[in-house]
Amino acid sequence: MRKDLTIRPEEENDFEEIDKLVIRSFSEGTDYSDGLDVVALIKEIRASQYYIPELSLVAEISGKIVGHFMFSHFPLSTNAKIADYDRSIKKTETVMLGPVSVHADYFRQGVGSTMIKLGIEKVKKKDYKGIQVEGNPAFYNTLGFITSSKYNIYPTCGFPMHDPNCMMYQETYSGSLKEISGYIIYDMYKNA
Repeated sequence: MRKDLTIRPEEENDFEEIDKLVIRSFSEGTDYSDGLDVVALIKEIRASQYYIPELSLVAEISGKIVGHFMFSHFPLSTNAKIADYDRSIKKTETVMLGPVSVHADYFRQGVGSTMIKLGIEKVKKKDYKGIQVEGNPAFYNTLGFITSSKYNIYPTCGFPMHDPNCMMYQETYSGSLKEISGYIIYDMYKNA
């Protein structure tokens, strides 16, 4: 874990710099996004009831923003075909991690894993039972995430998810997800 990295909540005057970081991170680090769709998703989350300002974070090294990531409320559906949940709920029992972006100049230098570990510690201090993430299991398994279906939480769609193992969860304490189940349906953002 990097000792020179700190995290703090994002501020409105960070947004332009975050947008540039995200675009560069995804356009240079993935083969599925130029980052513009990710910037749009971040703006969509910020504008929704699912936004958690104190858990929307930037990572800094020597005062320079080198990463950005968010934890947001994410209700689970009781139905695999349609988003079936109470839209009036302002707080959920679990949160979603994502999008996660690292400045392209800092790829493969431990920035992503350090900032996520620090963020997970912040979530564990709140009253949440679990954290959801969609991504590469080879990376996220090292941070304590396991396939969501092991907790009776099932993916229904997703991109770039090509394999159900790409949808993962982590308990915030032992047994915290025992009584939680459902389906992950991203359409919730469209109707927020």
